[in-house]
Amino acid sequence: MQQEFHFNYRKYPSLEALSEQDQLLVAKAIEAMDRAYAPYSKFRVGASVLMESGLIILGNNQENIAYPSGLCAERVALFYAGANHANETIRKICIVATGDLMPKGALLSPCGSCRQVMLESESRQQNQIEVLLVQQSDEIYVLDSVQNLLPFGFSK
Repeated sequence: MQQEFHFNYRKYPSLEALSEQDQLLVAKAIEAMDRAYAPYSKFRVGASVLMESGLIILGNNQENIAYPSGLCAERVALFYAGANHANETIRKICIVATGDLMPKGALLSPCGSCRQVMLESESRQQNQIEVLLVQQSDEIYVLDSVQNLLPFGFSK
């Protein structure tokens, strides 16, 4: 029997269409992206995580010559949040990227490992995490839950 999975997302034409809080989250993700350590791939990624308290945690990709010893921006930010603010709810995560691996028409979306970590974070706190994906075209895709990125994720 064939089954289908559908989910809704919001698409904003530009940064100006977002709330002030979301605009700040995007600006912080860009700030993090600008400090990424990506000398090998030249693919810089930034993530910003909004905590329930209003605190914004930043992460960026950190490459290593001994590939795959580096770490993606999303996991840097989420692991920091888990290690330092374990009892606080994560409300949102914003992801931005630039480089040859992210041409203007390509869809920015987290890798599989990051999706799984994001899903575990959402499951761990038993509360949805909104996901903002900022495209090189300046469009922003907003998903209500990480579950929409990984509907059949590994779980307990």
